[in-house]
Amino acid sequence: MTTGALALTMAVLFAWGAFSARLERANLTAPMAFVGVGVVLANLVSLGGQAETEVVTALTEATLTWVLFSDAARVGLRELRGDAGVYGRLLGVALPLTVAAGALCAWWLLGAPGFWVALFVGAALAPTDAALGAVVISHPAVPARIRRILNVESGLNDGIVTPIVVVALAGAAATEHGAGPFSALSAALQLAGGALIGAGVGGGGGWLLRRTARRGWTGENMAGPAVLALALLAYAGSVAAHGNGFVAAFVAGLAFGRVAGRGGPREVFYVEQTAGLVSLLVWMLFGAIGVPLLADHADWRIVLYAVLSLTVIRMGPVALSLLGTQFGPRTVAFIGWFGPRGLASVVFALLAVEELGEDAAPAVAVVVATVLLSVLAHGATAGPLAARYGSREPAPEAPGPQIIAPAARLATAPADPSTERSTP
Repeated sequence: MTTGALALTMAVLFAWGAFSARLERANLTAPMAFVGVGVVLANLVSLGGQAETEVVTALTEATLTWVLFSDAARVGLRELRGDAGVYGRLLGVALPLTVAAGALCAWWLLGAPGFWVALFVGAALAPTDAALGAVVISHPAVPARIRRILNVESGLNDGIVTPIVVVALAGAAATEHGAGPFSALSAALQLAGGALIGAGVGGGGGWLLRRTARRGWTGENMAGPAVLALALLAYAGSVAAHGNGFVAAFVAGLAFGRVAGRGGPREVFYVEQTAGLVSLLVWMLFGAIGVPLLADHADWRIVLYAVLSLTVIRMGPVALSLLGTQFGPRTVAFIGWFGPRGLASVVFALLAVEELGEDAAPAVAVVVATVLLSVLAHGATAGPLAARYGSREPAPEAPGPQIIAPAARLATAPADPSTERSTP
């Protein structure tokens, strides 16, 4: 990257930080702005060199690691217990059905070259991103229970679907590059190894931080960076041991959030803020790398798939999973519609470029089209639909504290995170 491109990127970062509230009131979101910057940069510099490729890979992997860790660390058992049946339906029924429907549609409509590529498309576009629907998450007209359900679903579904994406990419790489038959046993061992290492690193780190904080050995200025490093340690340690780094990061977050005690949320807030900053650069790379791919491969089938992904493929499984609950049709439609695709899908697409090279172009174009459509459609409808839904159909409240999703909290976080209520 040239110094001129770097200067432009930093200038946009500063400008967004200075005027973000005003720009968001004008319905201009951070993803819109930084995707646009990426498109401009794509015409100024080349990201095809070896050094640039390594930077892109490191940045995307670190971003997903921090997002998975912070998402998992923020969700406590009390939040899950409050609506455990609903979360089980959304994550245990709707999410797998969404992956399967997306993969089947990719194979039938797009003619995806093989099972693994179709599975990658379906899995990469299954997780939701609360940050793209932050208005819904914070809108006072939306009942707290519905906001909580959307929060927790968004915080957990990217971690749950990550192993499927990783396995799909490994299978596609083995098939496309002639690396021999894909070993399901090897993939399962990598996932299990990542989970074990993540549990050890996250739980051990949380226990140590809790003990040192009680004794006054932990400096407040360094506790946040320490947890930031802990998330990367879980990832890197798992990769070094031939485990799955992303699964390790997610499990490490779950373990850390469980044992860290009252100091944990403050340090996780630091991880969230860092991930939020780095994610802006990922959106820029999305515009620089993904949008040109879409321009080269766009046709009516990709556009149709993007529409189906945001509607039938998402809303159908959600409706089926919520049959038999007390939620009315409007509530079910509201939950189903506000499943925007965002950062996780973008990172999965960039990882596909790294793993598969040019072979990933058609699949990445589908992901790019769907995410771009989601940025526009969900951004435009969040405010009006939240106000309309809240005024017409308040949902019954369930026991359990209200939480703010990690991704959405970046826009609504308090100035002093140490005053937040901790999650045991």
